[in-house]
Amino acid sequence: MNGQTGFVHKPYLKLNSTGWLNAISQGQQFLQANTGTIVAATILLLWGGSLVALAPIALSDLGGWLLPAILVRTFLHTGLFIVAHDAMHGTVCSHNRKLNHAIGRFAISLYAFLRYDRSLEKHWSHHRQPGREGDPDFHGKTHRHPIAWYLTFMSRYLDRSQNLILMVGMGSLFFALHLVLNAPFINLMLLWVLPIVLSSVQLFYFGTYLPHRQPEQGYDNPHHAQSLSCSALWSFVTCYHFGYHWEHHEYPQLPWYALPSVRDR
Repeated sequence: MNGQTGFVHKPYLKLNSTGWLNAISQGQQFLQANTGTIVAATILLLWGGSLVALAPIALSDLGGWLLPAILVRTFLHTGLFIVAHDAMHGTVCSHNRKLNHAIGRFAISLYAFLRYDRSLEKHWSHHRQPGREGDPDFHGKTHRHPIAWYLTFMSRYLDRSQNLILMVGMGSLFFALHLVLNAPFINLMLLWVLPIVLSSVQLFYFGTYLPHRQPEQGYDNPHHAQSLSCSALWSFVTCYHFGYHWEHHEYPQLPWYALPSVRDR
């Protein structure tokens, strides 16, 4: 007790340089261990936030921003599939298998109400036999034209039962969003349904057609894959580095955002 003021003096908490370095090191370790989860959560939050923010706005108020909004929504919708894809490779949450697959299951449900386990099985069939018979993403001998290949590709993921699940699921969410957000159905069509279609084209073109179409001189590697010759920025914008496809098949344990690091090896 101080006789003049009556206050008790307590020592201030001091962090020396070692303490700060330890704190920084622990923070870096946390980020490194949870980067996949943080990236996935960011994509999911941006997807949901953009839908909630844009859906109630009248199209007349969006004006010239409608097209950019559709493109952004398409890019984020593609991101949902990328999250699910990385979960199939165990890189969203590598230290927690159950959480990893739960995030993947949630993301692919938001994408198009696809069944995660079935998609997981098909995706690993693709990795085991890429660009040849037995690959569910391969065109076969009669569907080499990109449009025919795309339609065949989609039919293998959207059969009758899956289409029914998609229609019931989206119909229910449409009605809920219409009631909760007062979102016009035309907005939901333009900002959700259209991005689903555009996203499927984006994923097919940059993630299947360009990487796995057979070159004139024939395939020259066991992955039957080739990578796009483009910058990391353009690779990200086009399809979250799916264009670096040989690298993905060569290093399937790497998450999408790490593919540029092995591009020039």
